Amino acid sequence: MTPVRTRFAPSPTGYLHVGGIRTALFAYLLAKQNNGQFVLRLEDTDKKREVEGAGQHIMDSLRALGLEYNEGPDIGGPYAPYLQSERLPRYKEWAQKLIDSGRAYADPYTAAEVQAFREAAQKAKKPFLYRNHRPENPPEWDGSTPLRFKSDPKAYQWEDAVMGSLHAGAEAIDDFILMKSDGYPTYNFAHICDDADMKITHVIRGQEFIASTPNFLNLYEALELERPILATMPHILGPDGNKKLSKRDGAKDVLDYIRDGYLPAALVNFIASMGWNDGTEQEIFTIGELIDKFSLGKVQRAGARFDERRLLWMNGAFIRALSLDELFALCNDYWPPEAADYSQDYRRAVLALVQERLKYLAELPELTSFFFTDLPINPELINGHKQLKKLSTQELRNLLEQAQATLEASEFTVEDLQARLNDLLEKSGQKPAVLFSLVRIATTQAPSSPGLAESLAVLGKEVALRRIHAQLSSL
Repeated sequence: MTPVRTRFAPSPTGYLHVGGIRTALFAYLLAKQNNGQFVLRLEDTDKKREVEGAGQHIMDSLRALGLEYNEGPDIGGPYAPYLQSERLPRYKEWAQKLIDSGRAYADPYTAAEVQAFREAAQKAKKPFLYRNHRPENPPEWDGSTPLRFKSDPKAYQWEDAVMGSLHAGAEAIDDFILMKSDGYPTYNFAHICDDADMKITHVIRGQEFIASTPNFLNLYEALELERPILATMPHILGPDGNKKLSKRDGAKDVLDYIRDGYLPAALVNFIASMGWNDGTEQEIFTIGELIDKFSLGKVQRAGARFDERRLLWMNGAFIRALSLDELFALCNDYWPPEAADYSQDYRRAVLALVQERLKYLAELPELTSFFFTDLPINPELINGHKQLKKLSTQELRNLLEQAQATLEASEFTVEDLQARLNDLLEKSGQKPAVLFSLVRIATTQAPSSPGLAESLAVLGKEVALRRIHAQLSSL
């Protein structure tokens, strides 16, 4: 059997968006599942749109997600080079093959002449087709003018591994440019040459290329190439599900997600689940399970909605599944600055408290800062509390003084604190939402916190009593 070889072939024109990552991920999963090869190729023939550093960014993004490629621009391989700008002599060889077989010709027209053809077609209310204006005796191609494909218009029906049976009429076929006058090939030509040279068996790409596929099929035939298996990915839609996802919809650069403390495994899981599932209710997959279960046949044909809230939930689930040791190792760069003055044991105790609530690692300072520094008294935490704001200042003072006396007698173990707080609850006749909220606000100055007894035990007696005293003074 032919070894499975998939490729990811982005243009280095900006950061790697979610749709591109999904294409790369599915190509990676398919290759790994079949003990095949996953190839990275950078299609850098559009020099006007190329962004400096974008190629390195693409490679960094794939590696950050654990999508290691077997061949690529920085590691080489049997079909190097993997940068299109370094393959120009090879495209000229392929172009010459088409010229020799009568399937390519030099384009003699100026841009103004082509525009005149286009305007005439519009005036006649007909689609513009370049093939209707083929020159009878084109000049010999010397590279100074574009080289065009001499198409053979016909209807096509083809099978797409995701979209199923597709078809197009002869009107979809035209004489497109193969080589530009700057010496670079067009995408329509170069990717077919490269896929053939690199023995690619499966071409996975976005929905925007469906309209061009009949031209690709025509070119495969002209070059006498066996076409690879084609698989078209549906669009990833914005949060409202009405249009294709864009930067304005809030989707970030994948490395920004990594920097914010989203776990690579969670990102991979989330991206895989946009438009694919294994037919079960399972939502959390290891990379091994994704490799085992993935199939192009289970990629949905409709667009998949980008839901960042679901990503937050999924990342939180992955964080909760880590051992405390694993999570502690990952959090090294995310602690608030004040945490540097505290021991590792203290930080581990804090982390153990917030692990259940942590959705991404950059959230750590917001959730833990009160463990490391005395936050300023915030009157709005009481004034804005649904039940505490109903109490008079004297009632608040009385409750806090009772809590202060209770905590002064405590051993400050979680068990002892919980027992004493429960006892105070009975004696004061207050609801937990009143008493416990007041003590929590006084000792943390935070709108929310982990369990009260657990938080107090980590803070320690001296800190807790000092903060209650400060709150009493402010009242």
